[in-house]
Amino acid sequence: MAVLPTNTVPVASGVEDIDTKLTAAASGGDNAEVGSGKFLVVKNGGTGNRTITIATPGTRSGLAVSDGVYDAPAGKYTLVPLADVFRGANGRAAITYDAVTSVTVGVFELGS
Repeated sequence: MAVLPTNTVPVASGVEDIDTKLTAAASGGDNAEVGSGKFLVVKNGGTGNRTITIATPGTRSGLAVSDGVYDAPAGKYTLVPLADVFRGANGRAAITYDAVTSVTVGVFELGS
């Protein structure tokens, strides 16, 4: 799995061009930091819808928690909060895609 770096978005000024911070989605999946204020941005530049899955390890009250499954519509951006529920044994979220052609991704967090 490829490691996605976390980009800090200054609250006062924002990001001038988010596309410059995105990278091609890895066919074997990506992993990213999780936590308050962190989110995954997926840009689907293709003509077909894509599905993003984020593993949800562990259990709650002895019951397995379903993985996070998100739709990425064709030609659109999708934002997914990277909550602590996605924290794997390595402390990061494991992210996979049903296809990666024309899909770019990035991890962002709100800064000061």
